[in-house]
Amino acid sequence: MKNDQFSNGSGDVPQAALALRQLSSQDWARFGVQEIAYIRPVVVNGVPAMSIHAADGTPIGAAPTAELAIAAIEQHELAAVRVH
Repeated sequence: MKNDQFSNGSGDVPQAALALRQLSSQDWARFGVQEIAYIRPVVVNGVPAMSIHAADGTPIGAAPTAELAIAAIEQHELAAVRVH
């Protein structure tokens, strides 16, 4: 595992990351599901695109590129977050 901001260098997943993975749907709702969105790559009719999702995974839109998807998220006053 490479040593970056998401790693403590020991190969162990940080406690915060473990805690986030264990959040329930209700926890995520309290965390700000109405304020956070993320994007993920999809293929629509054979064309690559980016799907926009609310923090709880609900699809809320799509865009042809990541840049346009992030711009749409910000235009609707949501915070774009990176997930992997």
